[in-house]
Amino acid sequence: MRLPYVPNPPSFDNEADQAIVERVKQRRGDAGLLELDRTLLHAPAVADGWNSYLGAIRTQTTLSTSVRETAICRVAILNKAWYEWEHHVPLLRACADITEEHIDAVRYSLPRKISESVLDGQHSAVMAYSDAMTLDVTVPDTVFKDLKRNFSDKEVVEITATIAAYNCVSRFLVALDVGERNGVKNP
Repeated sequence: MRLPYVPNPPSFDNEADQAIVERVKQRRGDAGLLELDRTLLHAPAVADGWNSYLGAIRTQTTLSTSVRETAICRVAILNKAWYEWEHHVPLLRACADITEEHIDAVRYSLPRKISESVLDGQHSAVMAYSDAMTLDVTVPDTVFKDLKRNFSDKEVVEITATIAAYNCVSRFLVALDVGERNGVKNP
């Protein structure tokens, strides 16, 4: 970690900042504050916005958990954000429709033909879209058309926002080495 974590539990003299801590704790529930939260809380207003935005991405979209977590895990792999991977792959693994072959396709960047034999059309489209958004930013028309063929306009916006948000998360985690995972190889 490149910055010290704020103490756990955090204690701010400012009531507004302490209210932010309570909102973050409420969203986290039984998990308690994560290292990510204890880093963000160096800047309480940023932590508050982050908590609200990522809370919406995680709990207020219409995406299935398997689609959302496939996108998040793929971003984590592409950006070598092992802290993100370690927190989200259990959520992906818990989905009833997800196999270990699916997780291997996300993890090991299998060639598209192999991935397509393992993944259904929706998950394959999300993988390709995640790759394009994360690696190239510009999404080829063929990749977008495949996404659009599998999802509604609302879902396309939700998927795009999820991939964009978790690119932000992974870059924050890696830049500050949150959770001290930067030295880890693909787990």
